[in-house]
Amino acid sequence: ICIFKNVLEKLDLQLKVYRKMKCSCSVWTSYSPDNVAGADGDIDPTEITFPGCSCLTSSCVVHLCSCLRHGENYKGLCLKPTEQEEGYARPVFECNALCQCGESCQNRVVQRGLQFRLEVFKTEKKGWGLRTLEFIAKGRFVCEYAGEVLGFNEACRRIQAQTSTDSNYIIAVREHLHSGRILETFVDPTYIGNVGRFLNHSCEPNLFMVPVRVDSMVPKLALFAATDISAGDELSYDYSGRFHNLPITNREQKSLEEDNRLRKPCYCGSRTCASFLPWDSSLFSTPDACSGSSPELFSP
Repeated sequence: ICIFKNVLEKLDLQLKVYRKMKCSCSVWTSYSPDNVAGADGDIDPTEITFPGCSCLTSSCVVHLCSCLRHGENYKGLCLKPTEQEEGYARPVFECNALCQCGESCQNRVVQRGLQFRLEVFKTEKKGWGLRTLEFIAKGRFVCEYAGEVLGFNEACRRIQAQTSTDSNYIIAVREHLHSGRILETFVDPTYIGNVGRFLNHSCEPNLFMVPVRVDSMVPKLALFAATDISAGDELSYDYSGRFHNLPITNREQKSLEEDNRLRKPCYCGSRTCASFLPWDSSLFSTPDACSGSSPELFSP
């Protein structure tokens, strides 16, 4: 059993314990609490491109801090709820390495890493899973889904190389801007990643994912508690990327029902289980999918 907490993430002991787990994900060769540049080298998630705020206070406030120009992100340590009628997620920008505010600034949450004790464990049907060893309040940041940040061509190449028995850890996130522009982020923790790679899918998850930006436009894929979570509960999120776990639309349902013959079964056990794991067949279809612009993606 591996137990992870912020101070333990960089200990070699955790990797040694993990290597003794004779599991199907033995290709995982390196633990990293943060995103790293992928093998293609197209994107460097460690590069600092955002200017810092000039706040000379211990904690930044809205209307005065340039990092909070889109509004307040957190209430205490909890993500500020998005009004459901808005139908979209507000962008989240945290203060960064160049900001003048202190490390205690309330606009620094995801960048602080794990704050809860989490445990990797063997599930009955889903392989390895991740659970919490302590209570987590609704809205709290739980962990990041970190790994290699890839360009589209490399992400497509890796997916095309997978066999039907391989586990897919590549997640594709699409952000639709008001201007009509679409930002795409591909993260693959198959070889290098953090504890987030052990999160299983659920049709009624207790986490939801939000792209959070700190030093650049390359987001951290942060997972927050969608509800109060009790100690011992397995942690999960919806692989289809539903906005704040709201019900899916008819169009999304039709897309999910396509190619059921090729999809893997879902064992989440929830009352609303869809029987199959979400996936996007566009990257699995033909090698030609890797040429030109990226297809529409909605799931890892």
